[in-house]
Amino acid sequence: MELIKKSSSIFLILFLITSCKTSLNKEKPAINSDEDPKKNKNFEKKRIKIKFSCEDDGISEYLDDGWVVVKENSQEKICTWTSFPATKDCDMEKDKGCKITKPDKVGEEKIYLLEK
Repeated sequence: MELIKKSSSIFLILFLITSCKTSLNKEKPAINSDEDPKKNKNFEKKRIKIKFSCEDDGISEYLDDGWVVVKENSQEKICTWTSFPATKDCDMEKDKGCKITKPDKVGEEKIYLLEK
């Protein structure tokens, strides 16, 4: 019985000692600031995604700022909606259930992926 108590206390002490490790100084690799980042093969390019809808097009501002179009997509989009009463005696202000809403103007949404 005494042997079990001694071995369990030794085991507990060993467990506590091995679980408390000292922290190691992990050094981060130094970046050589003398090198030109454009010459580095790992140079990360900035990318943004912008959308223009319904005849709005401000892409020229980005192109003038040095951005380059990588990818361009376009899709149909509803620009404006119109509402009208479902029946002659429908009051759209009082009874919202009799109001019918339908697309009025359909335009195009352009999505650009830009890179600098």
